[in-house]
Amino acid sequence: MILRSTRLATVALGTALFLNSPSLPPSAALAAGFPIDEARGGIPTLSPILNKTAAGVVNIATSATVRQQQNPLLQDPTFRQFFEGMLGQRIDPNPGSRTVEAAGSGVIVDARRGYILTNHHVVDGAEKINVTLADQRQFEATLIGTDTETDIAVLQIEAADLTAVPLDEKGDLKVGDFVIAVGNPFGLGQTVTSGIISALGRGGLHIEGYEDFIQTDASINPGNSGGALIDLNGRLIGVNTAIIGPSGGNVGIGFAVPVTMARAVMEQLIEFGEVRRGRVGIEVADLSPPLAKELGIQRNAGSVVMAVEPGSTAEKAGLKRGDVITRVNGQDTRDTRMVRNRLGLIRAGEQVELTYVRGDRTQTVKAELMPAEDPQPQVRPAASPRPR
Repeated sequence: MILRSTRLATVALGTALFLNSPSLPPSAALAAGFPIDEARGGIPTLSPILNKTAAGVVNIATSATVRQQQNPLLQDPTFRQFFEGMLGQRIDPNPGSRTVEAAGSGVIVDARRGYILTNHHVVDGAEKINVTLADQRQFEATLIGTDTETDIAVLQIEAADLTAVPLDEKGDLKVGDFVIAVGNPFGLGQTVTSGIISALGRGGLHIEGYEDFIQTDASINPGNSGGALIDLNGRLIGVNTAIIGPSGGNVGIGFAVPVTMARAVMEQLIEFGEVRRGRVGIEVADLSPPLAKELGIQRNAGSVVMAVEPGSTAEKAGLKRGDVITRVNGQDTRDTRMVRNRLGLIRAGEQVELTYVRGDRTQTVKAELMPAEDPQPQVRPAASPRPR
């Protein structure tokens, strides 16, 4: 079961910060990048990192008014009198509305302007959004914009003396890197957990339109959504978003939207209030062995162009049916999901560099993204299922 990690009512306590153990030798801790606390006997600790970054992670509380569903039976005076007799009290046939509250997390990314990154599903439908800082100051936030396709939202508060979490600029993450998750699980307040990067580029979960998740075993629970995934340099590498939890709690499989994706979306939300995606006018499909044989392509993996829209920028750039796209803006793309993710982060009107293989030749062309409500490329099923 894949769950967004905010809207559950399950209560489960006991998140913990691990790797902070006196049994880890100082030399090993230093090699792993952990600070050493000499005043406490040289034990490894993540405290120095958190002292710089934890103040940039906030708790988010939302409220919304929900109209309660009326029971048709209670509209009938005879039935209502019968039920009132059974219960011994008067029943209101028009229950009206009730206030629904939820809790989540967010990350301050611009201290001067008060911008906060969080998840779309944390603030979706909220009528009021309150932000509580690590120093317990509270502010009502303004929603700048949200993007359902990446589950990213941007809030803004007017406050002085804010601490922002710096964004990772290198993007050189590796499986096995140590990470720290900071958030507001179960509405308890700021909580820190840690672990490693379990996988990169995770997709196929079908919970977002654009999926390129960082997977981690750092404990992420309901309420952690929108919180920070931080590396040992104290930089934001992801926005915690979802968990796999058959029991509704953490089982060591959590997912975060990479900061590269979150930043690209955030910049458009701040500038336009929405994400203006574009298309180049192609349909692509995963290149399976049967499809490669059908098209006469001497490759068994990649993203093959199945159709080119007449008059599109892709046609003007020279793309043809059967071309296998291997790179977008210099980044490798192994399948259609990666092509879609790369193109989905580029604004309409900007140019994209596409590298493709045609026969035994590799070529690179540039195409301008055309405005589109429904972002391209479209994805067709492969001719036969790929082995998993």
